[in-house]
Amino acid sequence: MRTEELLHQPRTRIIELDIDGMTCASCVGRVERRLGKLEGVKAAVNLPLESAHVSVPEGISDRQILDAVKAAGYTARPKAHESTSPPAGAPAEADRPAARGLPRGRSQADLLLLLRLLVAAALTVPVVVIAMVPPVQFPNWGWVVGALTLPVWAWSAWPFHRAAIVNARHLASTMDTLVSIGVSAAFLVSTYMLFTNPTLTEDPAHGDHAPLYYEVTAVVITFLLLGRHLEANAKRKAGDALRALLDLGAKDVSVIRDGAEVRIPIEDLVRGDEFLVRPGEKIATDGILTDGHGAVDTSLITGESLPVEVVPGDTVTGATINTDGRLLVRATRIGSETTLAQMGRLVSEAQSGKAPIARLADRISAVFVPIVLGIAALTFILWALVGQDVQGGLLAAVAVLVIACPCALGLATPTALLTGTGRAAQLGILIKGPQVLEDTRTVDTVVLDKTGTVTTGKLAVSRIVSLGRLGQDKALHLAGSAEAASEHPVARAITAAAQSHAPLAAVSGFRSAAGGGVRGSVNGSFVVAGKTGWLEENGVVPSGAEKRRLHEEQASGATAIWVAVDGRVECIISLQDSVKEGSAAAIAKLKTLGLRPILLTGDNAAVAAAVAAKVGIAPGDVFADVLPKGKVDAVRKLQSSGATVAMVGDGVNDAAALAQADLGIAMGSGTDVAIEAADLTVMGSDLGQVATAIQLSRKTLSTIKSNLFWAFFYNTIGIPIAALGLLNPIIAGAAMALSSVLVVGNSLLLRRFHR
Repeated sequence: MRTEELLHQPRTRIIELDIDGMTCASCVGRVERRLGKLEGVKAAVNLPLESAHVSVPEGISDRQILDAVKAAGYTARPKAHESTSPPAGAPAEADRPAARGLPRGRSQADLLLLLRLLVAAALTVPVVVIAMVPPVQFPNWGWVVGALTLPVWAWSAWPFHRAAIVNARHLASTMDTLVSIGVSAAFLVSTYMLFTNPTLTEDPAHGDHAPLYYEVTAVVITFLLLGRHLEANAKRKAGDALRALLDLGAKDVSVIRDGAEVRIPIEDLVRGDEFLVRPGEKIATDGILTDGHGAVDTSLITGESLPVEVVPGDTVTGATINTDGRLLVRATRIGSETTLAQMGRLVSEAQSGKAPIARLADRISAVFVPIVLGIAALTFILWALVGQDVQGGLLAAVAVLVIACPCALGLATPTALLTGTGRAAQLGILIKGPQVLEDTRTVDTVVLDKTGTVTTGKLAVSRIVSLGRLGQDKALHLAGSAEAASEHPVARAITAAAQSHAPLAAVSGFRSAAGGGVRGSVNGSFVVAGKTGWLEENGVVPSGAEKRRLHEEQASGATAIWVAVDGRVECIISLQDSVKEGSAAAIAKLKTLGLRPILLTGDNAAVAAAVAAKVGIAPGDVFADVLPKGKVDAVRKLQSSGATVAMVGDGVNDAAALAQADLGIAMGSGTDVAIEAADLTVMGSDLGQVATAIQLSRKTLSTIKSNLFWAFFYNTIGIPIAALGLLNPIIAGAAMALSSVLVVGNSLLLRRFHR
């Protein structure tokens, strides 16, 4: 989302709906079109999830939304939570929005579908044997076959007939219309022939010439029910990854209340509670470690393989596992505020959205069914009038109707998206929406913010060069007290160094300038800390000798910060950062993906050049001394030169650049602002996950395209073959069912990505 869009978002609310009765892409298109007729309403309908994500402006009620869906011929009901921003403190189970709409266990509808399939299969076997194997035929076998086919046509195929009738009432048609007309035509014509000539199969010796098509009806229905049953199973598997993620949360927690340990359900935990985590236990919710130390396994959330050491003051994430040590944690986020809940929300929204390529498929499917009905009618007429072959025309028309069912078309995109985003969540990668898949395909340049992205971002004070009268300790104490109010990595390092010597003093009149520094009053002294420009802006001008000393520090590869007190320069504080393990390999991998890596930093050129050399970025692709606004300008400059830019960052300072880039990628160790502004979030701190995220996004998009190819392939090749009478309806039914299974199976291959 662009900066302007972030600032001027219309006041809308989100309604999540469960929708019953949809079976194909045509159903999806009808629901979306009907909702779209309400002014300002935008809907994204998900066929596998049987759900809709509806953006509703002020003035439109829930009842109007539900009525619109009903007018389209389907039944809708709001999910348990309608808003994407549930109130704080809501019960944990209800705060798992992504779990809603996911096909969980086998439902009653699935069991009924299985029963219809079993009945159809049991009756179809004798129908096929009697109708197609002359040696087993007996006098008047046609009546027996007709009686066996009747429950298959009337009961097993009832879902197709019911949907066709409902659609017909609304002057609409879907794949169910095609199926219902096709199998009904074969059954009713056969029955008509029997009743008009009751002795048609009296003589078994001539039974194979009887114009009866009961086996076509029975076999096609059985194949289609089998395909739908396999689809239902595959859809459950596609949602397994996200469901498993959401089930990671702890169910209960040991809370310290009134000095005693009490075991309570996770729903009763409130913000500010201190809870105990023993080795091997899950951390119940996001919080700050107040006592104890140990290693935390974050792999299920961030995808990082090695446990992370934590000490008092560190933040910890709910659903991660304490591998050793006894940890006392103060809860800071609960319910819908937790990282796990936000991951679920983002993934759920991504799965409900649609890529541009999916909308193209929807537009095609919307006009597809009426066209197929016309082709089938024309086929029958031409065969009957021109070819003088009513029987052949009937079979050809039925084959056209059956092979043309666009159910695979409707499943092509959502099943791939469901599986791809679920697998991404398992790897600690959040894809904000389907559009991201298209964006990852086109980016050719990746801008990497240095601190916290390429380097650890954990700066440490390496040296203090005293230039004034206060001395190192006094100057460090004043600087640390002023910097304590800032979240910048430089500020945290100086604060930590100062705290190690003496308790910090309170600061008043604090002000922070992004990319400049901080200032404030400490114990009556006016303290300014930061870059040269920030000092000069506050009336402090370093001398030439002092500037040369600063340059010497910077030339060593350190980040050097001025500290001035009451208008005089007191010292230079040098800080050292370290390159993350794996950054060089990650940048090499980005290059193999065809991306040009560029290092962007607010640090001086010497520091930037040293880091770039270590990770393999060309000297000409280093942008140093860049202010936050300059980061946006750098991205714009690259875009104006024709590059399609991905920006990777983790801090508040990066948010604007993330929004400006064609693809914003936030490192999960960063701030909520950065994550909100990004299109794609990597929950871990390993730069290698960025390359993995781009790879997976591109793989998901290629899976969608291959799915659409196979869906269209079956239809475009099968329809003319069927119209020419070269495709038996039985084979058409098997091919149509196979196309759906093929598409869903191809999507499920994404579950193996990066294993």
